[in-house]
Amino acid sequence: MKHITVSALLLAGSQLVAQSPQGEQAKMNVFMILVDDLSTLLNCYGHEEVITPHLDKLASRGRVFDRAYCQSAVCNPSRASFMTGKYPHELGIWTNQPHFRGFFPRIKTLSEHFMDHGYYSVGIGKVFHNWGQSIQGDPQSWSEPQRYHYAAHFHDWYVPGRPYQLHSDLAKGPAVQCEDVPDEAYLDGRIANEAINKLRELQETPFFMTVGFWKPHLPFNAPKRYWDLYDRNDFSEIRYPDWVEGIPDIAYNQSREARTYTDVPNTGPISEDKKLELRYFAAITYLDAQIGKLLDELDRLGLSQNTVVVFFSDHGFHAGEFGEFGKLTNFEIGTQVPLIIAYPGMPYPGMSTSALTELVDIYPTLADLCGLPSPAGGRQLSGTSLRPVLSDPSATVKTAALSQISRPLGVEQDFGILGSSIRTATHRYNVWVQRSDGSIVAEELYDLSSDPYVVFNAADNRKLRTLKQQLFDQLFDRLQVSKK
Repeated sequence: MKHITVSALLLAGSQLVAQSPQGEQAKMNVFMILVDDLSTLLNCYGHEEVITPHLDKLASRGRVFDRAYCQSAVCNPSRASFMTGKYPHELGIWTNQPHFRGFFPRIKTLSEHFMDHGYYSVGIGKVFHNWGQSIQGDPQSWSEPQRYHYAAHFHDWYVPGRPYQLHSDLAKGPAVQCEDVPDEAYLDGRIANEAINKLRELQETPFFMTVGFWKPHLPFNAPKRYWDLYDRNDFSEIRYPDWVEGIPDIAYNQSREARTYTDVPNTGPISEDKKLELRYFAAITYLDAQIGKLLDELDRLGLSQNTVVVFFSDHGFHAGEFGEFGKLTNFEIGTQVPLIIAYPGMPYPGMSTSALTELVDIYPTLADLCGLPSPAGGRQLSGTSLRPVLSDPSATVKTAALSQISRPLGVEQDFGILGSSIRTATHRYNVWVQRSDGSIVAEELYDLSSDPYVVFNAADNRKLRTLKQQLFDQLFDRLQVSKK
């Protein structure tokens, strides 16, 4: 990652503010860019193999969080968690059903909280879960109806003679499409244009805007010019291309989502050529181009001088690592996410931090930066403000990050096993528990102190029994505390 050296400017006062031309304090805008299925470890900004000039530029002027983690490596529980400021187990949501409003009809979401304090709240694209729920998105979170937010991902497909639209009548087809078409032929290009128009409309209005891109989620469809940037023969080899001995089968996702597409076999080996196609770099670079359009427009309108920009993904993604294509794991690759926060006057811009961070921290962080009080009714947010780390990249605010996933795959609320994971500065401990009686089905223990890619499962090492017990206790202490 390239860094730009800029003089550090310290913020004065307890509230982040901007100066209007008349010298009066004005509210800082919030511009949140949310993406889907982007892995930090192998496929994001700062890696020579993937082309992301616009995310690199944002990283150079913000704080990059090298150890940020989602609370669940599946869409609905992750998004419900960071938008409400509560962990999945507090919401009772671990799968893509149900909608969180069924349990908490009056809970204040992040965008709703800003709306209550004088901000115009806009959601464009995928913010909440996008398909199969009785409530489409979350209408009460926004000042106006959402757009481009509700459909199946495979509806976003280029059909000759029917361009620039979602195709709800389309059956699921291939996992990959490469057509010589403009950016707007796919949904994210249209989302970028919609967001640009909305920025122009709201440039004089305090806003909280979330732009939820659908990429790089399957299907990996992007205009041909982005595919042309890559030569598959030059891709680096995957370090662990198959399941790893000693890791319990329950830990894997079995490439379940990729196998629902017509060009990927339902069972058995995936061809080497198809595996290379599923290394989703073209979709990432296409996404990066759309993000660049938004950041350029912020600069052109002068909004970068009074806007907090947040970029992150809902969870990670396996693009062939451990023989997997998909999310739905408690591995480091499945749970670690990209996170960048940038704002004018940030101390030490371009410096990254190794501080442990969770997506549930975004809600209190943005409220803190913009001087907003806690949600109405004294509701305690489960995350922690990252403001100390934004001021000083060597600071820390927590000792561990939590993530959870259900098994078996494909079962909604009535699943049998819950996998809970704790990530400390040096280790990851995963435990799989039978919900009916609390019995332990399987355990994993990884020493990541020197290498985040380590997949040697040391859970059965008798010499590490004390460490494993300490991590077990720490995990369930955290789960109990966050219920209060």
